[in-house]
Amino acid sequence: MMSQTSLEPKLEALQCHFTWDLDPSRSKLFHLRYQLEDIGTEEGNSWLGHIYNLRGYVQYKLGFIEDAQSLFNKAAEAFCQTRRADEGPWLVVNYGNQAWLHHHLGEQAESQAFLSKVDALMNKYPSPSQDELHPEIYAEKAWTLMKFSADKKQLAADYFQRAIRMQPDMVEWKSSHVIALVSASMHSNTGLDADVWEKMRIAKEQDPENLYLAAVYLQECAKKGERVEDEARELARKILMNPVSSYSGLKPLLWVYRKHVSVDEAIVLAEEALKQHPDVRYLKRCVAFCYRSKIIFVRDGPQDQSMIDRAISLHEELISIYPESSLLRKTDLANISAKSNHSQAEAEQIYQDLLERVRDLDPADKQMVYNRYAYHLHVVLNDSRRSVRYNMRAAEIPIQSYFRQNSVTTLEKIKDSNWHQMRREVKEFLEKLPEPQ
Repeated sequence: MMSQTSLEPKLEALQCHFTWDLDPSRSKLFHLRYQLEDIGTEEGNSWLGHIYNLRGYVQYKLGFIEDAQSLFNKAAEAFCQTRRADEGPWLVVNYGNQAWLHHHLGEQAESQAFLSKVDALMNKYPSPSQDELHPEIYAEKAWTLMKFSADKKQLAADYFQRAIRMQPDMVEWKSSHVIALVSASMHSNTGLDADVWEKMRIAKEQDPENLYLAAVYLQECAKKGERVEDEARELARKILMNPVSSYSGLKPLLWVYRKHVSVDEAIVLAEEALKQHPDVRYLKRCVAFCYRSKIIFVRDGPQDQSMIDRAISLHEELISIYPESSLLRKTDLANISAKSNHSQAEAEQIYQDLLERVRDLDPADKQMVYNRYAYHLHVVLNDSRRSVRYNMRAAEIPIQSYFRQNSVTTLEKIKDSNWHQMRREVKEFLEKLPEPQ
């Protein structure tokens, strides 16, 4: 048997989740675990093996070793079912994960056995391009990176591109490639370029059953100013007939409804989906998301108290069913409670509780709490000076995120104003602000 010192270089050379430099924070891991569980495991999902593989790695990182082993086994079974074959290059990543898991458990003979399986697969199914990884490995690496962070979306798109170039018949790779490209350009001021539009059009034609892609396509059409109301309602009808999953396309479609149809229709659609499947927590998230949009962002007169009560109840339930990933929902609950006739004191108390434990949070979570509390101070308590202070706290954490950008944008508006009493202090702060990582 190979010694541990000779085993480790071979393990390091594997292509799998343990070697892909995936090192998220614990709060991100819990968020990712919930996200993957909400995708669902219905038959016919071509990404089922990849889902189980990543879930296994996440459970390992969280310390749930038995769960990790079970999920890696499920991944191997799922690949065999979706690919209709007992072996193939799609198992390279899975066998690599299992080699690493056994190594960490001190089971070196089992680890070496999986290393041998990887070698056998790579010899039997070499990459079509001598200087590149096998397309199946690129595709799984790309799909995995899409789940981790916004700044990895472009790299994920590049890996999908390499996989498709070598194996152009995989329709689901082309669809995911387009979704990665759209996600990578989400914060671009110029929008989608013509090349991405053409790729999306072709992918949609080749993958007509992919309702998630159809919803993303409608999103982009709406952003261009096209009328999409009829197509949105037709797509909603199809989505409600399909199995429930975060891949169903409901969430991006609800964005279209909120922005380009009506928030009230979005609420009706989300409630209808939940009525059909009352125990599905993902749908409760979708409904809560719509009520949040209506209550916090739509300024058209007094709010309906019964709607606010429904939103508060949903958010309290979400906090209990996503317990280790509830920080953002607690700030949403505070912002909704602030609009209530009888929960305004609770809103401030939620923020005070969060601020008391902020030192224990990851920098990204800390940034989010500061940004959200700055909004609360400004809009609800009309305390502009303290709002500026908390926006500064969010901005000076050097991590690129929506929340940091939101705080910086707010501060830049104050700097450029002629009326704000802190504009000079804000100007000096922004001039010294370091670039985010």
